[in-house]
Formats: sequence, C-alpha cells, structure tokens
Amino acid sequence: MSSLSVDPETTRAGKTLLAGALEARSRLFKMLACLLGLFVCLLPFADPIFQVIADPIMDAMPEGSNLISKQVASPFLTPLRATFWLSLFLAMPLMLYHLWKMINAWLPASKRRVGPIFIAASAGLFYVGVAFAFFLVLPTVFQFFATTAPAGVRVMTDINAFLSFTLGMVFAFGVAFQVPIVIIVIVWTGLVSRQALKNARPYVFLGAFVVGMILTPPDVFSQTLLALPMYALFEIALFICGRLLPHR
Repeated sequence: MSSLSVDPETTRAGKTLLAGALEARSRLFKMLACLLGLFVCLLPFADPIFQVIADPIMDAMPEGSNLISKQVASPFLTPLRATFWLSLFLAMPLMLYHLWKMINAWLPASKRRVGPIFIAASAGLFYVGVAFAFFLVLPTVFQFFATTAPAGVRVMTDINAFLSFTLGMVFAFGVAFQVPIVIIVIVWTGLVSRQALKNARPYVFLGAFVVGMILTPPDVFSQTLLALPMYALFEIALFICGRLLPHR
C-alpha cells in the first residue's frame, strides 16, 4: 500500500493562515478591549461629558431656550451615547495601532516602514478635523440657525437630535480632513499623476462642494464651511507631493 505524502509547502501555508487568523482575532479583541475599557472609565462622567458637548449649542441658543427630551429614555441614554462616541474618538490611535499590527505581516517589507507614518498622520488629521468642527464650525452653525428662526418661533432642540447632528458634523469633518493622505497615497502609488490632479482643479473644487452637500445639513453655509477646507487640504497635498514625490 502506498503511503500518503503531505506537501510541505501546503502545510507551511496552512500554518501561516492559521497564525494570521489567530493574530487577527487577538488584535480585534485588543481593539475592543481598548474601546470598552476607556468607555467604562469615562462612564461615571457621562453627564459632564454631555454638558461639554452641548456647550456650543447652549451658548448659541437665545436666552430662555433649553434642550428638551421628546423620548422617555433620552435623558439617560443620550449621555451614555455621547460618552461611547467620545471613547471611540479617544481610543482611535490604539485601535489603529492594533489594526496596523494585524495587517503588517501581510505587507511587503518596503511598505512596512511608511505604514506607521500614514497611520499617525491620518489619526492626527482626523483629530484636527474634529476639533475644527467642534470649536469653530458648530458654534457658528448653531448661532446661524438660532438667529434665523422666524419671529414667534422658540428654539428648543431635542437632545437626541442635537447629538446626532453634532456627531455627524464632527465625523464628516474628521473624514474630510483625510484628503491629504488620500492624495499622497494615490500619487505615491502611481494611480494618478500629480500633473493630472493639477489639471483637475476645477472638478475637485466642484466635487468638494458636492461632498459638503452630502455630509452636512442641507444649507449652503455648512457646505461651504466643509468644502473650502477640503479644497485647501487638496492644494496642501499637491504641494507636499511636489516636495516629497517630484518624479511622480
């Protein structure tokens, strides 16, 4: 009887896939542990956290106006929801680190050195976008909406709707501020040339307003506050590409 032989390459590949799967599971658990651990630590401060988040709209509302709750559970659940999203924003660097370690082994050696740089830059730009939205855009938008209310209309916003609006705005700006990373990556990889991007400036300018229309409330004011920084970041990315990738 002939004995069955096992291909060593197949065995090695199977062990590599199993090790990769175990590493991915471990990293996912660590990412979840980072998020939940930070959420549990911040949970006792849920009400003060919500008060800080609500300051921009409270400062913009007319005297005598207040936030209201239209649902029975909103006064309890909305601060918890705000604390969870704050935990997610704060835990993002650690989560990105574990995500990088999860995919690091599958990348070519030449790409592993630049990965942490792009991750750090992406996280930094995300936080800059969030801060820009929270400290500059949201107070301006809330002031604009509060002062444009028709006569006889008393501005009293539901806390759940307010939190959804705020989270949507800060997330939109955080994502929009990734434009330099995207531009540098596509030029670096050769997908699009720097000259082609220069020639596409009018379309990029128009596209920034289209993205602003999609990601922000349906008013020209908010769209402009998002579109102009996006286009400015596009020009900054082209300048960086010209300095760091002149032959691309």
